Amino acid sequence: MEAISLPIYSTQGKEVDTLKLNPLVFAGRINLAAMHQAVTAYLANQRKGLASTKTMGEVSGGGRKPWKQKGTGRARVGSIRSPLWRHGGVVFGPHPRDFHYQLPQKIKDLALKSALSAKLKENNLIILENFQAPNPKTKEVINILSNLKLTRQKDQKQQKVLLLLEKIDKALKRSLRNIGFLDFNLAKDAHVYEVLTHNKLLITKEGLLELTKRLKA
Repeated sequence: MEAISLPIYSTQGKEVDTLKLNPLVFAGRINLAAMHQAVTAYLANQRKGLASTKTMGEVSGGGRKPWKQKGTGRARVGSIRSPLWRHGGVVFGPHPRDFHYQLPQKIKDLALKSALSAKLKENNLIILENFQAPNPKTKEVINILSNLKLTRQKDQKQQKVLLLLEKIDKALKRSLRNIGFLDFNLAKDAHVYEVLTHNKLLITKEGLLELTKRLKA
């Protein structure tokens, strides 16, 4: 497959260069099954699995038989903590468990390649020369996003933006974290779920090279 070239933009929103995308990563073929498996595994691994209920034997009290077995005319009962009674135990209720499972690395890589190719086909992949604000302040970051036309446009809904960087220092992190429509991560740690759940993918040139190197390995 022939390599696709994308423009590289400056923080002022001007095209300054072009970059050829690696066809091994941006192959154009989108594997929906791999993406589904990767997203399902990611969401399962986020679950805490802390839901817990008590069985009849775990509820405090109920050690003495409420009344004798026969002769009362009432139903036989062995404990006031019977699941049939109020404040009794729970039958087949949830207990703490681990939902975590591991996908093969090849499937995860294929899913991420597919997600990136999907963003490319939708024209939602933007490459940035670098992401250096003159002053590490939220206002400066908003100005950069505005130059790239990633802030809310007239009569349009604000789109969610994912910013992938090659490195994030403390000052930059403080300036990024207060923007509601923007999420950020290291490019080398990018995963399928965050790519698919954002409308626009903004990635620095160095971050893209790191991500490409990871997926080629």
